[in-house]
Amino acid sequence: MPTRNGSAEWRGDLQGGDGTLRVGEHSYEGPYTFKSRFEEGEGTNPEELIGAAQAACYSMQLGAMLANDGHTADSVNTVAKVHLRIVDEKPTITLIELETEGKVPGIDDATFQSTAAAAKEACLVSRALAAVNEITLQAKLLS
Repeated sequence: MPTRNGSAEWRGDLQGGDGTLRVGEHSYEGPYTFKSRFEEGEGTNPEELIGAAQAACYSMQLGAMLANDGHTADSVNTVAKVHLRIVDEKPTITLIELETEGKVPGIDDATFQSTAAAAKEACLVSRALAAVNEITLQAKLLS
């Protein structure tokens, strides 16, 4: 399976600095700042990217599981609301709310609800966010 890349550059101090983040080689590039992350400023932030990743993964997972059960969805639309709060004086993701809507011909609500719940457990981004037990680092100081 392929390795996927994201990258970011930060310039300056925390509150006055700014950065640029990239998804993949040429998929998305945009600015981020202290204000876009911790206030209501222009630009994006890592938490929005986590939300987009979770929503995309979950929608795809639910669509696949529905189709595997013979209920091909016309569409599955998901919003992931990522809540950033201060815990023990540190910014922390405390809650991710998934809101999904599926247009699935010929399925009853109980089956849809059951499959939706199972997709939440099967989504690899959900699993990654719940189960990361090691983060490695290679740091290089440039002059």
